[in-house]
Amino acid sequence: MSKIYKKMSTLRFKALESALTRVPRTVPAPEGKISDYFGQNVFDKNTMQKFLSKESFKQVLEAVESGQQIERRVAEQVATAMMAWAISKGATHYTHWFQPLTGSTAEKHDSFFELSDGNKPIENFSSSALVQQEPDASSFPNGGIRNTFEARGYTAWDPTSPAFIMESNAGKTLCIPTIFVSYTGETLDYKAPLLKALHELDQAAVPVCQYFDKNVTKVNATLGIEQEYFLIDIALFNARPDLETSGRTVFGHIPAKGQQLEDHYFGSIPSRVYAFMVEFEIEAFKLGIPLKTRHNEVAPSQFECAPVFEEINLAVDHNQLLMDVMDKVARRHDFKVLLHEKPYAGINGSGKHNNWSLTTNTGKNLLSPGNSPKTNLQFLTFFINTIKAVHEHADLLRASIASASNDHRLGANEAPPAIMSIFLGSQLSQILDEIEKTVVKEKLTPEEKTQIKINIGRIPEILLDNTDRNRTSPFAFTGNKFEFRAVGSSANSSNAMLVLNTIMANQLKEFSKEVDALIAKNIKKDEAILKVLRKYIVETKNIRFEGNGYGDEWVKEAKKRGLSNITTTPPALDAYVSKKSKELFKKNNIFTERELEARHDILLETYTKKIQIESRVIGTLSLNHIIPAAIRYQSDLIRNVEGIKAIGLKADSFKTQLDLIKEISEHLNVIKASTDAMTDDRRKANKIENVRSKAIAYCDKVRPHFDTIRYHVDKLELLVDDAYWPLPKYREMLAVR
Repeated sequence: MSKIYKKMSTLRFKALESALTRVPRTVPAPEGKISDYFGQNVFDKNTMQKFLSKESFKQVLEAVESGQQIERRVAEQVATAMMAWAISKGATHYTHWFQPLTGSTAEKHDSFFELSDGNKPIENFSSSALVQQEPDASSFPNGGIRNTFEARGYTAWDPTSPAFIMESNAGKTLCIPTIFVSYTGETLDYKAPLLKALHELDQAAVPVCQYFDKNVTKVNATLGIEQEYFLIDIALFNARPDLETSGRTVFGHIPAKGQQLEDHYFGSIPSRVYAFMVEFEIEAFKLGIPLKTRHNEVAPSQFECAPVFEEINLAVDHNQLLMDVMDKVARRHDFKVLLHEKPYAGINGSGKHNNWSLTTNTGKNLLSPGNSPKTNLQFLTFFINTIKAVHEHADLLRASIASASNDHRLGANEAPPAIMSIFLGSQLSQILDEIEKTVVKEKLTPEEKTQIKINIGRIPEILLDNTDRNRTSPFAFTGNKFEFRAVGSSANSSNAMLVLNTIMANQLKEFSKEVDALIAKNIKKDEAILKVLRKYIVETKNIRFEGNGYGDEWVKEAKKRGLSNITTTPPALDAYVSKKSKELFKKNNIFTERELEARHDILLETYTKKIQIESRVIGTLSLNHIIPAAIRYQSDLIRNVEGIKAIGLKADSFKTQLDLIKEISEHLNVIKASTDAMTDDRRKANKIENVRSKAIAYCDKVRPHFDTIRYHVDKLELLVDDAYWPLPKYREMLAVR
């Protein structure tokens, strides 16, 4: 056995040995309360005020609030102040921190160090370095907007998201959040279009708010992102080539004990994990990320953290930063954070639930019921317009969360299905049904007005706890916000949020037009609002669903209602380049047609590359790991049979061995044939030049082989002696903490 151990499973068993001997890392706690060190590495308003003159500080704040450009002289003062603060914190370099269409963040570090005219070494950071940089744009995804030899692209400072200092053992760097655009002005990132969408939403929402409150002059969209993730010991991770290259396990039989007892959910946090959580929270707090919650999730070795609500642009930046911080801190604790939506088959995947709401400069949450008919009519207005926006652009919202990794998650193990529907809860559904039944005439009698006001006035009875959650709904109202549950755990939330805020902005503009048209006909404002809202309630009934989104019955029912059920990414992405979407984005100043088509191509190319990588790792593992291990075990069985024969025992003495030999051969034959067929289909797909056709070929021709190969590999895992199996098993990866 020792010989077999050395030859066959050395890496796996060494990884297990390492994982089992880990001890929790000691995490030195900062002095004082969290509030004492929260944001200490952020150049926020309080810090800026200390380093800037009153006049400059006031202008920066006004520019942030209004979106106006900051004067060059003020930018120069900000740059000087920012450098002085950063150097005082130990930073030696700065970078424009941006979010290209790779899905991750990017940075190019430059030193504050310069040589003056007299060759004297100095530290310098000018306004031009703050406001704009020119990183090489040729190697970032651009969808054909830029040729390879056209390298020029620009990052531009986003003053609405504060600069921060990223610490490491080797040093500190000042990071300046920026947008990223091409030389010709097209957006090449996630942040720029999101900022445009937020601006359009503000412009559209304020006039609607002023139907009810003239004091409202600004509306902000807010977001709270619940981040789910898995942890795995780094040694076990390194022993799984599929996890390293694709982020998920392409093979692995479901363990005897998975999540069926639901004993991990909200359970006691394992000590090693707890130490990791404490340290990454400390690092997050220093960066001004307002984490509030941590807990065990449903699946074994799955966890969640969540911040308090923030303005969306900042919330997205913080989430991107948080994922980076989690990964770096995890390595200090000999963990690897798995952010793939479905790293393990057969148990829950991970999402990034986006809790979205709208707030005014007067402090009102527009999706929270009030205490009077007037405030509740305002609530109903934004509530129903959100439903209408999702109903009108459900396919586009589906496209916003489409990815190769999220395809594995949607509709499986407590993840919402690919069918876009909205859950409201029984009480709010009843309120809408009553409004629908009410005939809103051009002029209401006093009795009719009173009755409507009574019904609307009942909304305060619907408190947060009375609006239940529906885990099977991709878009659910949860008391004072909508929860977009379909967003994947590895995604940049900008994609989903720029779509949601754009369709909401567009819808509110349409609503204002309809209400104003009725008011122009001498219909009273409240009657006009109710008349339009009632029409929307009738028009959007098909997308409202209160039942179980997992059941086959819902698939059939959704089809009857005319709702799309697009289960894979390539066809889902077509919504980006439909005539309807192009008009939507152009009308709201978010994307040009060229930018949309470029993004569509980028997303398709990303999908193709990810499926291609998975296909290659499946082939490598099948041919170089699984088949050789199974054959070696089979060879030992054959030698065992030959030995039994040699001592003269009858055939029924080794029937079990013969059955195993035959069963192993059957599985091996299918694995080899399917791997060859997959490789052949991949080669054919690679010859296709059209981006969409290539993605479809990978989706429809290459990907189906994955399940066939996996089924037979997983069967072999149950047959082959444990000592021979080369890959860490689910029971090992999920149980070792």
